[in-house]
Amino acid sequence: MKLHRYYLADRDLTHNFWMDDERLYHQWTRVLRYEIGREVVLFNDNREVRLYKIAKIGDNAVHVELVTELEPKLPEQELYLCFALLKKDKNEWVLQKGTELGVSHFVPLITDRTEKTGWDSERAEKIVIEATEQCERADIPRLRDPLHVAKLIEELSGKVDLYIAEEGASAISSQLSTLQNTVGVLVGPEGGWSDEEKQLFKEKGIKHLALSGFTLRAETAAITAAALFGVGYYPHSEKR
Repeated sequence: MKLHRYYLADRDLTHNFWMDDERLYHQWTRVLRYEIGREVVLFNDNREVRLYKIAKIGDNAVHVELVTELEPKLPEQELYLCFALLKKDKNEWVLQKGTELGVSHFVPLITDRTEKTGWDSERAEKIVIEATEQCERADIPRLRDPLHVAKLIEELSGKVDLYIAEEGASAISSQLSTLQNTVGVLVGPEGGWSDEEKQLFKEKGIKHLALSGFTLRAETAAITAAALFGVGYYPHSEKR
């Protein structure tokens, strides 16, 4: 039987406790109809990952008992994926797949040629939590509200190793997997970067990341950029 994973924000995972999260209680008892003896994996913001067994089912809470602690899986390096805002479903696709690839920070960008500026932060949070639960990572990616590209560069320059994703043969992808610093990649809109933005990148000395010899859609470029950094996972206790 597949073990399902669930995120409990702001909850210390003690030995035994009553799980009283309203959303999960409804899902467990009304939708999935879990019974006593069912095992579930729970994780929290402290990167604790533990296997529990349902011992009792109350009127508004479920009592769980600890079975064992599990090794948390975390991204190898910290990655900022900064992408020009897209249409709703495309934004969600980038969030879901980026989470699976190990993106640590999602920053939606407002650029000179951005066509859509709407952003549903609650929906975005739901997407990354569900993707995190599914892919077995132990940390929830951080989300930012939309930010103008110039403001982003002002915030991250000197702190994050920044790259601009562009069309071209992916000649340096093999080098990226060995990077140790915090990395950020900027992906532009369908219409590309404006001349003013390109000049800003040049002035700030931001490096270029060649993605593909083909012209990629913006959402494909965002996921390709994340994948080229070789983002994987390490067992938390083994990180040097």
